[in-house]
Amino acid sequence: MNDHTDPPNPEHLLELLAGQAEADARDHFEQLKTAPPADRKTALHALRRLVEEQPREFEPILDEFTAFLTDDERSIRLTTAKLFVTVAEVDPDAVVSSIPELAARLADEEEFYYVRARSAEALGYVALERPREVGSPGVLADLRIGLSFDEPEVKEKLAKALEYVALGDPDRLRHQVSNLAEHLADENELVRYHLCTTLVVIGCEYPAKLADVSDAIAARLADENPYVRGRAAEALGLLLRSGPDDATVSADDMSDADEEESFVADRLRFARNAFAEESPEALRPDEIGTIDAIRGTTDEVVTEITSPGGDGDCPHCGLSLPENGPPMCPRCGAPY
Repeated sequence: MNDHTDPPNPEHLLELLAGQAEADARDHFEQLKTAPPADRKTALHALRRLVEEQPREFEPILDEFTAFLTDDERSIRLTTAKLFVTVAEVDPDAVVSSIPELAARLADEEEFYYVRARSAEALGYVALERPREVGSPGVLADLRIGLSFDEPEVKEKLAKALEYVALGDPDRLRHQVSNLAEHLADENELVRYHLCTTLVVIGCEYPAKLADVSDAIAARLADENPYVRGRAAEALGLLLRSGPDDATVSADDMSDADEEESFVADRLRFARNAFAEESPEALRPDEIGTIDAIRGTTDEVVTEITSPGGDGDCPHCGLSLPENGPPMCPRCGAPY
């Protein structure tokens, strides 16, 4: 055992876990909890790097990390939240027992907004596999209400988490369609994309639920982002196939003549085909309008949206940037 005055050793902690010495690993972890702030910070950063390399190795003592979600040091809380994101993306089940602590960070309006954003992101990854554990009324309310008031970076993660809740179980959000549609014109293109995708997922199981928000969805057909336009067309295609008599869109609204992006053009044709007299199922490609297809494409789409495209927009929040401005977005502070 190290002397209590020595800084905790993350490599030694990993060695203990590799040797299945869980009790010793927890004892070693106690040193980290009581170490001076500088040592805690250094050790947590090192641990996060190790978790990124070997996330499953730390699952036996993952619950120990929750103590650092309320650490006095903001940077330690943020590092810990990012650590949970890393594990949740690889093994959502491992994070289930930490949902209350992550939800508490999300609900704390006094918390640093990046900590809240990463907590929401971790909860989102868990929701993909365990939607009922994450989709409690309280957590869903925090995710939804935050869309109105939070910083752009937080709203982006909230919208992503809501999308993942829907992908895990569309039923959890089928009564929130109107609330979600209120934010379809958000200035952040990732928020618009995630919420449009959320509505598509709900529409896969409950297409008639989209009828009351068809105007808000149709407005996104003119969105500046092609992936938002595509998801809007996909949602309308699902709605039209459900046969609502009060649909306010027509085949003329679905023209793909000017579309260069196949993602959009394919989905506009999918929506336009809903007006055909043939069997709806015969006109429904397997890769469009299904939850499995969305699960398989949404991460790729987000990568495309956030990749610098040289179009003068911030890849994180969508703000138009000056040509000779500083290498940092004035809105969200992210480098580009």
